[in-house]
Amino acid sequence: MTRSRGTAQTAIDVRDVRRRDLDAVIAIDAAATGLPKPAYWRSVFRRYGAPDERARHFLVAETGGDVVGFVVGEVRDWEFGSPPCGWVFGIDVRADMREAGVGSRLLDAIARRFARAGVTKLRTMLARDNTLVLSFFRSQGMMAAPFIPLEMDLGESPPPR
Repeated sequence: MTRSRGTAQTAIDVRDVRRRDLDAVIAIDAAATGLPKPAYWRSVFRRYGAPDERARHFLVAETGGDVVGFVVGEVRDWEFGSPPCGWVFGIDVRADMREAGVGSRLLDAIARRFARAGVTKLRTMLARDNTLVLSFFRSQGMMAAPFIPLEMDLGESPPPR
């Protein structure tokens, strides 16, 4: 049981995503990013929506029959020389349900699935100016990893040689 801001105690259930949850996931993401991406989320559902005990996970948090958050991730093997680890590449909670423990429940649920798959590390990546999500992950005990993300602008031309 957790408490949503300004409401009575509410049970939060975390479960595998279902096709009918996609509209809620799209709405939660669009509210946070300002950009609805239905084609992207349908693609994520096709790839991660079928329960897979070993590698891919797409979970939702539900309370009172409403989807109020989601998390998506997978086990990745030997990228950049790293032993297999769990990667979270998407997590969000409906704004009116933040600070109610929903994000913590989602992260804990996917971490347990990663652990059952035999991995001992959980990783994610986010924009350095995303202080809301950075604060959340730090509150969960996450810290800087031993990897440095690099990027380059490809523009409309191939990169210089």
